[in-house]
Amino acid sequence: MLKYVKRVAYHTYEYFLSKEVTSSYIPEHIAIIMDGNRRYANRIGKLTTYGHVKGASVTEKVIEWCYEVGIKQLTIYAFSTENFNRAEDEKQKLFELIGLKFDELCKDERTHKKKIHIRAIGDIQKLPISLQYSIKEAERCTATYDQFYLNVAIAYGGRQDIVQAVRKIAEKVDKGQLNTEDITESTIANHLYPAAGNAIPNVDLIIRTGGDERVSNFLPWQTCGNECATYFCAPYWPEFRKIDFLRSIRIYQERLQEKKLVMIKRNAVLLEALKKKDSEIITKYPTKTIHEV
Repeated sequence: MLKYVKRVAYHTYEYFLSKEVTSSYIPEHIAIIMDGNRRYANRIGKLTTYGHVKGASVTEKVIEWCYEVGIKQLTIYAFSTENFNRAEDEKQKLFELIGLKFDELCKDERTHKKKIHIRAIGDIQKLPISLQYSIKEAERCTATYDQFYLNVAIAYGGRQDIVQAVRKIAEKVDKGQLNTEDITESTIANHLYPAAGNAIPNVDLIIRTGGDERVSNFLPWQTCGNECATYFCAPYWPEFRKIDFLRSIRIYQERLQEKKLVMIKRNAVLLEALKKKDSEIITKYPTKTIHEV
């Protein structure tokens, strides 16, 4: 009976939270650091692979939730450059799982019905050939879609991304294809991963599960420059629920509202200062107009 009551209470809360969140501004681009798969498996006495499999099922749900509320881009941190230091057996099983998920996305009718554009960002050449093939096939079969973008950061490091972009720009300058005075922020953004196609846009909200409050070299150009909202939460990734997802969006909305209030206060102070200055000028020069002074 208690379990039933808890389940009803949870779904009721989720319903009203969803109503609240969808009635306000929705972030266009969310990035997620899916942390805690291994710690989750260890806590319940399972193999690491079990945690990754459970985490992958949550990722599928999150894609659905993003589409439901109207988010346009989701970037997930699947495998960092630092993750190459993990045990060979764990890496092999993880690569197999990721490849399987790319294959499933490519075949899933929901991908095509919702026109999900799949892209991988990172140094893909460092990955096993079979995984590279799965990635390229998923990108190929969704290349014309533009309703929702799923960016999978794999073999990815933020600093590495900026370094490879600078190298490409330097090569163009060296070949006379680009003048140094023409280099702008947009130039750099357009040379970040992915190398072809539209650049990954600025991130509005970054989520990290697992309790750590850091962004781990993830999309530094798109997050730091945009002053995006951050949501750090305690649940490990396999435990991430829809209410956690909705709460993260509410944090984004609250931050957006705070910024608006700050701007309103600043404008009010500026307006009051201008009025005071005009009053002082009129008092000092009663026979002249403001423009004449």
